[in-house]
Amino acid sequence: MAFLKVEDLKVHFPIKGGLFGRTLDYVRAVDGVSFSLEKGKTYGLVGESGSGKSTTGRAIIGLNHITDGVITFEDKPVTLAKTAKSEARKDIQMIFQDPYSSLNPKKRVLDIVAEPLRNFEKLSKKEERIRVQELLELVGLSPESILKYPHEFSGGQRQRIGIARAVALKPKLIIADEPVSALDVSVQAQVLNFMKEIQNELDLTYLFISHDLGVIKHMCDHIGIMYKGRFVEEGTAKEIFEQPQHIYTKRLVAAIPEIDPSKRGELKRFRDEVNKEYEQAYNDYFDTEGLAYALKPITDTHLVALPEKG
Repeated sequence: MAFLKVEDLKVHFPIKGGLFGRTLDYVRAVDGVSFSLEKGKTYGLVGESGSGKSTTGRAIIGLNHITDGVITFEDKPVTLAKTAKSEARKDIQMIFQDPYSSLNPKKRVLDIVAEPLRNFEKLSKKEERIRVQELLELVGLSPESILKYPHEFSGGQRQRIGIARAVALKPKLIIADEPVSALDVSVQAQVLNFMKEIQNELDLTYLFISHDLGVIKHMCDHIGIMYKGRFVEEGTAKEIFEQPQHIYTKRLVAAIPEIDPSKRGELKRFRDEVNKEYEQAYNDYFDTEGLAYALKPITDTHLVALPEKG
C-alpha cells in the first residue's frame, strides 16, 4: 500500500477574456501526473520554473483546486479544504520556499510556531510556551528566541523556524517546496542535512520539490522529472543520475556542477553530446505541441516518456 498516491492529477487554470470574462482556454499547469510515495522515504519532484512541480505539491495539500484526478493518503481519499480541520490536514504539512516571506514579520516566533497548535490542539498558555520552546530546541535554536521577530534571524535560522512550525503537529508527511533555494549555498547544506536528521528522528516522509538536481540527489530515494505539466521520466535516484533516458533529464543531469577537476573533461563531453542530441533529436522526445508522451516502463522502477514505435 502506497503511503501517498497521486493518480492522473490535473490542475488547469482558466484564461478569461472578452467583455463578460468568459473562459477562453486553460493553462494546463499539471496535466495527468501519477506517482506514489512510500512511508519514510523521500520522493523528489524536479523541473524548471513553470514545469508544474510546485503546483502539484500545493494541490496535494489543498492550496490549489484540483481539476481532475485522485489523491489518497494512507489509502484514504484526501480532502483538504482550507477550512477543514481533518486528520489528513494535520498529518500533511508544508515547508515553503522563502523563509523571508513565509513568516509573518509582525509576529513573534512564539506566535508563528504556535499557530498550528492553536488550530488543532487545546493547550494552556504555559503548555503552549513549553511546546514551542521544545520545538525550537529540536531545530537547533535557543528556547529564548520565542520573543524575537523573524528579522532578527539569519536566512537559515528562519527556515528552521519554518520547519519547527511544520513539525509542530507531529505530521506524517511534509511537502518541502524549494526549501533551500532562497538560502546561500553555504547554508543550504546545513539545512538539508538537518532535514535528513529530523526525518529519521521523527519518522517523517518527504515530498521534496526543487529545480536543483544536485539538491535532489542529496535528499531523494525516488524521482519524477516534470516538464510542462507532465512527467518525462521517473525512477530511483540511481537510475535517474546514472542512466538518464529522456533528453530533458539528460540536460538537467549535465547541468550539475562537477567539483572534482579530474572529472570536468568527462562532464564537458557529456554536455556536448546532450546538447547535440537535443538539437538534432528534439522531435523524437516531444509531440508536435512540445509536450511529453505517456510514460512507458523500461524496468520495474524506471519509466520514460517516449512515443509508440512503428
